[in-house]
Amino acid sequence: MSPSTYSISDLAGEFDVTTRSIRFYEDQKLLFPTRRGQTRIYSGPDRVRLKLILRGKRLGFSLAETRELFELWDETPTGSIKQLQLLMTKIEEKKAALEQQLKDIAMLQLELDSAESRCREAIDEMKQEST
Repeated sequence: MSPSTYSISDLAGEFDVTTRSIRFYEDQKLLFPTRRGQTRIYSGPDRVRLKLILRGKRLGFSLAETRELFELWDETPTGSIKQLQLLMTKIEEKKAALEQQLKDIAMLQLELDSAESRCREAIDEMKQEST
């Protein structure tokens, strides 16, 4: 491989993902390697796209959302207000979902604390009754 191209194993090692995952992203039309016989040859832009796919996953973006962002980017490689507005909308949606999850977790913690307290009280009562 030349310095600006990568094999599937190069990318898998660099990003700590399986080659199967990379092939899956290719099947989902997120990566577009060229081929030399059976060998996939990934370009610098493919490497960047893989990095963005993985970052998007960490941020909670679905592959469909990532594909939508890539399609916008492919339309206008220099970027556009439309791209940034879509990304901001997606970010706002993720933040709102996280806020709701935080609220749900806090409520669940309160419910668990209450259940734990009731259990401890019941245990204490049972201990006192048996003595």
